[in-house]
Amino acid sequence: MEPLLWIVIAVVVVVVIVIAIRRGRGAEKHIELPPSPQPGLEPPSETKAEADTRRTSEPAPPIATTGSERPIVEPPPGLGLGLGAAPSRPLSEESLPIGFQMPKPPKPVAPAPDEIAALRKGLASTRGGFIARLAKIFGRKKEIDPALLDEIEEVLITADIGVKTTHKILERLRERMSRNELSDADRVWEAIRDEARTILGGSKGGVVLSHKPTVILVVGVNGVGKTTTIGKLASRFHEEGKKVILAAGDTFRAAAVLQLEVWGRRVGCQVVKGKDNADPGSVIFDAIKKAKEEQADVVIADTAGRLHTKLPLMEELKKVSRTVEKALERRPDETLLVLDSTNGQNAIQQAQMFRDALAVSGIVLTKLDGTAKGGVILGIVDEHQIPVRYIGIGERVEDLKEFDADSFVEALFAKPDDESMAA
Repeated sequence: MEPLLWIVIAVVVVVVIVIAIRRGRGAEKHIELPPSPQPGLEPPSETKAEADTRRTSEPAPPIATTGSERPIVEPPPGLGLGLGAAPSRPLSEESLPIGFQMPKPPKPVAPAPDEIAALRKGLASTRGGFIARLAKIFGRKKEIDPALLDEIEEVLITADIGVKTTHKILERLRERMSRNELSDADRVWEAIRDEARTILGGSKGGVVLSHKPTVILVVGVNGVGKTTTIGKLASRFHEEGKKVILAAGDTFRAAAVLQLEVWGRRVGCQVVKGKDNADPGSVIFDAIKKAKEEQADVVIADTAGRLHTKLPLMEELKKVSRTVEKALERRPDETLLVLDSTNGQNAIQQAQMFRDALAVSGIVLTKLDGTAKGGVILGIVDEHQIPVRYIGIGERVEDLKEFDADSFVEALFAKPDDESMAA
């Protein structure tokens, strides 16, 4: 009996196992898995009918409302916004989805009327000079012909703009006239303004304090307003909350040191000086050292404009520049050349002289309020490719203006009958 019982038990166990296996296979049939692709075979392509059905069943793109009557559709992914794949061709209004608006570039900021009015007042002498003479030519000449350009050339040359720059301006005017672009006096006037704006467009006003301390070396001959410019710059930086140290590097002129000390007391900043006829480089070196110790933001260094020794001025200035480089382990952050606009053509020659000796990074043009030769700024920038950082149009601290080419051209070349527009 026992062997028969074990046989029955074994049969029952086998039957239970077979039933369990069949039930598991039946459950797998209800799970539909995508067929795994075979190597070397591409999945079947979507038919046209299936594609049309899928597109019509997809939801429309989200719409963002802005309160205007026309809704703005959100751009799809990868539409030139750095997301997904880039478009195969440049975007245009025609290639965009219906309702999507291309972003518009920002409009240029127009110069402030108050700023233009202040500049116009400061440039009154120049405007009463060659600008008034240009206006008389246009008022007298009704026809635009080559003879008109000859008269313009005479006015520009006598305004100390310079022969080279004047010829460049006239050549471009002749080219535009040959293309019939200058049909009346207003167009010629606007063309002259455009040429002036092109020449001055590379100038960027002001000084950026890129290091701590930022060292500004101020150079120029005596009498151009160099020390006064340093005092006004110190006042501007002090009002901005910067810690300023002045270096009295013109040790050959006692009056310059005294003048700088007066500015130091007025502004509230330290002045580092040496003994009479001391080495200018050592004074500036000490000023930079003090600025590092006291965490000052900017050092403005005065320099000699004329020497009472046999040593040439330019050689002395080169030596000072090397001393600054040694103290900073880099070149001076800014080398500003101060020029007196009343000197006219001499200012252009001075710019050449200093540029040959030093890496001049910017121009400060002073006394524009007291001369009819303000057009010299065009010749300086055009011939030497040195940007204008500041212009002086008065005695007050605020009369030292950061140079802005658009505002300057707008104020200088406004026609006399437009006086009321910016006054």
